[in-house]
Amino acid sequence: MTDTVAIITGGSRGLGRNTAIHLARRGVDILFTYRARQDEAESLIGEVRSAGRKAAALRLDTGKLSEFDGFVAEAGKTLEAWGRERFDFLVNNAGGSLHSGFAETTEAQFDEIFNVHVKGVYFLTQKLLPLIKDGGRIVNISSGLTRVALPGSSAYGAAKGAVEVMTRYLAKELGARRITANVVAPGAIQTDFSGGMVRDNPEINRMVAGFTALGRAGVPDDIGPMIAALLSEENRWVNGQRIEVSGGMAL
Repeated sequence: MTDTVAIITGGSRGLGRNTAIHLARRGVDILFTYRARQDEAESLIGEVRSAGRKAAALRLDTGKLSEFDGFVAEAGKTLEAWGRERFDFLVNNAGGSLHSGFAETTEAQFDEIFNVHVKGVYFLTQKLLPLIKDGGRIVNISSGLTRVALPGSSAYGAAKGAVEVMTRYLAKELGARRITANVVAPGAIQTDFSGGMVRDNPEINRMVAGFTALGRAGVPDDIGPMIAALLSEENRWVNGQRIEVSGGMAL
């Protein structure tokens, strides 16, 4: 995948970071977004460069559509500085969690989740279409919670469900440009997501391990390499699919 460029939202931490590192090891230059932690962004830039690839970080809140035009302009300038007119891969990874019962979820909470996970993915992808090359690839990150209903995740699960339907439409409508679009749906992963709940709470970690066929909670290295592989030329014929990467969760 030499001389290819990936844009990864929420790339400075967790699954986005792991994906960036594994893509860099495969010869991909990385342009990623971060929302607040500049130190983590700078750390990732160093890791990508140590793998021999170019890296740049741009601050973006994917829940604020007013920031998108400025981001796209800066992304274009970065590509130009790298001697590129277009980029190859888009990984819509940025997001946050919400743990709230259906009866207790407020409109403000609902809007925040949907702004990031649905409107943000939809309109950022739309605005990046002129920059993504024909034959490029899009991966949207969903969740095992679209298939397995756990109390307290109704808004988050519904948002990710919308992303999954959206992705099939992207695959259909962008097919004329030979752009593929797929969903990767991780299971419960040991990161700082949801305040590190799966990683740091032994009881929850054991619960997850108990309903996962492979007998443990996932780790970032279970996900990043899979996304990198999905973006490879070997998987060029995979399109419009939801691929769950959960070790066999709740089978």
